[in-house]
Amino acid sequence: MEMDTVASKTSVKVVGSNGQISLGKEFAGRQVLVQEREPGVWLVRTALVVPENELWLHQPGAREDLRRALDWAQRNPPKESDPDAVLKRLENGGRAKGKKRSARSEQ
Repeated sequence: MEMDTVASKTSVKVVGSNGQISLGKEFAGRQVLVQEREPGVWLVRTALVVPENELWLHQPGAREDLRRALDWAQRNPPKESDPDAVLKRLENGGRAKGKKRSARSEQ
């Protein structure tokens, strides 16, 4: 029976007076998770951390929603508008000036 082995590399590091150790330049700027397994034993793993306000982007369906929104934005380029007229239209329930509600829409 053949067992797969995971290559491990052990090195000795000195904890500086400020409580820090260096993992090497290849990890510069990377985020890591540090898990204290027991006093004096730590597991350090590289990680990608997602800010909470961006977490929704990683939910099922969000990629498709975002793709549809970007497609819509490309098909509907911005155009000049009159903000005051838009506000008045919104105040009138979305109706253009002078238009009356039908009896059916008031039910």
